[in-house]
Amino acid sequence: MTLNPELPQNQLLAVLPQDVWQRLAPQMEAVDMPLGQVLCESGSTLKHVYFPVTSIVSLLYVMENGASAEIAVVGNEGIVGISLFMGGDSMPSRVVVQSAGRGLRLKAQLLKEEFNLGGPVMHVLLRYTQALITQMAQTAVCNRHHALEQQLCRWLLLSLDRLSSNELLMTQELIANMLGVRREGVTEAALKLQKLGLISYARGRILVLDRAGLEARTCECYAVVKKEYDRLLPDRIAR
Repeated sequence: MTLNPELPQNQLLAVLPQDVWQRLAPQMEAVDMPLGQVLCESGSTLKHVYFPVTSIVSLLYVMENGASAEIAVVGNEGIVGISLFMGGDSMPSRVVVQSAGRGLRLKAQLLKEEFNLGGPVMHVLLRYTQALITQMAQTAVCNRHHALEQQLCRWLLLSLDRLSSNELLMTQELIANMLGVRREGVTEAALKLQKLGLISYARGRILVLDRAGLEARTCECYAVVKKEYDRLLPDRIAR
C-alpha cells in the first residue's frame, strides 16, 4: 500500500506502528490550512480531527466581551481535537490557524473507533494529551507571573519548534491577541528583541536570528514544556 507521504511529517502519526498506518492512511485527507482559518468554534461539535504538518494551530479561550488569549499551540508534534477521545464531542476553545501551512484531517468517528481499540493509538494520544495539559498549565502560570518580553520569547520558541524554518509570518496585532495583551506592549517587546539582535521584524515577518539568545532571555516555562514533550513523545517507536 502506498502511504500518504505527508504522514511521517506529523510526529504523532510517525510513531504509530505500520499496521495502524495502513488502516488510517487511506482515510487521511491532506488539506491547506491558511492563516486565520477557524477550524472549530468553542462549543461546536467536532466533525474532524487535524494533524498539522507544516502549519501551527492556536487554541484560544474567548471571553464574553470578545477578548481572547492563547492557551496552547499545536503543530507537527500533535493533534487538534483531544476532547473527542477525552469524553466529549465538542471543543472548549476556538481553534485558529496561527501559521499557514498544510495538515491532515481525519473524520472524528474514525479516530474515536481507533482509540477505543485500546492499542498504540490510545497510548500515543494519552501521552500527547498529558504533554498538552502541561503546556496549558505552564502558559497560565507564565501569563500571570512573567514579563511580556519573556512571554514573547517563549511563544516564539514554541512556534519555532513546530516549523522547519526560522521565519514566522505573524502581525503584532495577532501576537497581541494570542498573548491577551495590548498591541503596544508587543511592539515594545519586539523592538527590544530586535535591538538586541535576536530577531528581525518587518511587515508581519519575524525572522529569528539568534535562537540561543531567545532561550537565554525567556523564563523557565519554555524549558518545562519542551522537557515534558520530549519525555512523553519519543521521535519514533519500533515498528
